[in-house]
Amino acid sequence: MTRQTCLPSPLRRLRTALTALAFVCGAGPIAATGHEATPPARPDLTGTPAGEARVIVKFRTTRQVSALSATATVGSTTVTEPRSAQALGQRVGLQLGDGPAVSADTQVIRATGLSNARLMQALAADPQVEYVVEDRRRRAHAAVVSDPLFAGGPGVSPAAGQWYLQAPNAAVVSSVNAESAWALTTGRADIVVAVLDSGVRFNHPDLDGKLLAGHDFVSEAITSNDGDGRDANPTDPGDWITESENATSPTFGGCGVQDSSWHGTQVAGLVGAATNNATGMAGMGRHVRVLPVRVLGKCGGYDADIVAGMRWAGGLHVDGVPDNPTPARVINMSLGETGSCIAGADPTRPGIARLYLDAISELRQKGVVVIASAGNDNGAVNMPANCAGIIAVGGLRHAGDKSGFSSLGSEVAIAAPAGNCVNATGECLYPILSTINTGRTGPECPGYTTGSSTQGLGTSFSAPLVSGTVALMLSAQPTLTPTQVQSLLQSTARAFPARPAGATAPACSTDTTVSQIECHCTTATCGAGMLDAGAAVRAAAGTSLVARLGDGSTRVAMNGSVTLDARGSSTGAGRTVTGYQWRITDGTTLAGFSGSTTGSTAVLNALGSGLAMVELTVTDSSGATSRSAAVLRTGPVPAAACGPDANDAMASDGGGAVNGGWLAGLAAVVALLAWSRRRAGSTGH
Repeated sequence: MTRQTCLPSPLRRLRTALTALAFVCGAGPIAATGHEATPPARPDLTGTPAGEARVIVKFRTTRQVSALSATATVGSTTVTEPRSAQALGQRVGLQLGDGPAVSADTQVIRATGLSNARLMQALAADPQVEYVVEDRRRRAHAAVVSDPLFAGGPGVSPAAGQWYLQAPNAAVVSSVNAESAWALTTGRADIVVAVLDSGVRFNHPDLDGKLLAGHDFVSEAITSNDGDGRDANPTDPGDWITESENATSPTFGGCGVQDSSWHGTQVAGLVGAATNNATGMAGMGRHVRVLPVRVLGKCGGYDADIVAGMRWAGGLHVDGVPDNPTPARVINMSLGETGSCIAGADPTRPGIARLYLDAISELRQKGVVVIASAGNDNGAVNMPANCAGIIAVGGLRHAGDKSGFSSLGSEVAIAAPAGNCVNATGECLYPILSTINTGRTGPECPGYTTGSSTQGLGTSFSAPLVSGTVALMLSAQPTLTPTQVQSLLQSTARAFPARPAGATAPACSTDTTVSQIECHCTTATCGAGMLDAGAAVRAAAGTSLVARLGDGSTRVAMNGSVTLDARGSSTGAGRTVTGYQWRITDGTTLAGFSGSTTGSTAVLNALGSGLAMVELTVTDSSGATSRSAAVLRTGPVPAAACGPDANDAMASDGGGAVNGGWLAGLAAVVALLAWSRRRAGSTGH
């Protein structure tokens, strides 16, 4: 896409299929009334290149996969890779190739010279196969802190700054009230949010110390664009598509000419940008950390890679990949595509709903909350957001009515800001500001989205605001179940603004077959209401003891110090906080305390350069305890280098895990949900 328009003409034809992904664009076709123009229909990108079949096979027992497997070494870990194709091919009389694993009994099978339909027909007849489904692509859906972009103001683009985090008022009705939530908890570094997206740029200074190692699940080298398939490096190399690729490539033909979107970087920044570091922006989750799981590449990603990424992110085993050492409590998917998630509802893909539903069920049993953007095609809620067990997030304008592009329907659980411009020309007034890279193809310099050339709009950006809020809820009350989390989010949501008397725009309708660019939200179409992060976190905490780790800054200059403050910790009525314990759990050579470590405040000194984790434990008069933790940068901050970095070199040679402390990025307009490519909407998921 160009920097002058929201999307290049081919991409303008794309309806927003991915619910969690947002897009970056220049001043686009925004009506003078402040509502976005109707998203045009996009080309069908659900298939695979001509002459190549790619399907997902679910065997009736795990033995069919595990008995026919091989071992491989990834780094220092021995993993099992599926090898079912040869035996299956002998039974059905076809030459088949092994693809990546999805779960212990499910893997991708490939064939050349066949259509997907022909291969599915042949494999479905095998008695050892429970079901077979086409692997399609899915796309991405486009307290007082010291961060200068938070408040906005003269000289800042957008001038509204991070309006979407601030307390709601008559000017910004849909803002999520983050400061109220931060007054109770600043999050915990041991609460992890997995961002399933296009990967991240690790060298963004506002993601320093906020990223875990993660993994790359994009299994096709051509789609991955980093020289190989699945590996331990989720760096985003860029997802640009050239005119030649769009016109002639069997893989990318019809995807649309576009610049790199850096979509995963933007989503990650909204969840977990370093906050109170006197740099850039604030992240919704404050001290929570982000686990980047790359499932989208050029023109999106496949269902098999997405589902495998979901499972791994939540701590479930995936053959061929070392188990995740830092499982997520929250999974954010700003991506999707049209389609039903009712088992058997889609006769062309009867197993695809089960593939997602089985993974969601297993994740929920482990206490993992799964959140997805509703979509950007102004129609029915996309898949997987419409799957039972997922919290689907719709998009709102600053005024509290539906974003023109946002998908809607009964599956939407809650709504949050998605960005809008108001004016038809000039600066976009209310985009979603986040981290980005400035490269149009490969990586260049870290930066931030603005109200001019790189605007962030889409339900892709609504979802991470909810994910960050859920991470704060779990920081306050780690025992919450996914069902309890959704109930609290919905019961504390603020009511949508009433439709004004004499308004020309109607109330949103449950008929998703008609265009509803301008409509006023109802609880039947946009969820229970507008996200109120402060109310949700307070409800989650209830009367429990909550440790709040306040920091004067998350950066400590070499030989300097910072005062850490636990006086904001709280407990239920009739009880008092009686004890405090501070300790350094990682980076003990980099930082040390001077003075008491058992008081309500503690002074931390920087002794070396790096990342140190500090843990706070508080006790109340009933004997209850609560913990919090934060990662602090000690010594000088690494220079924000432009262009490719060491992580890119690791990606190109199939390198190992990233142990970095940089996260940044903007959302890519190309993330796919299934092995059927799913796209993020042009107005952003």
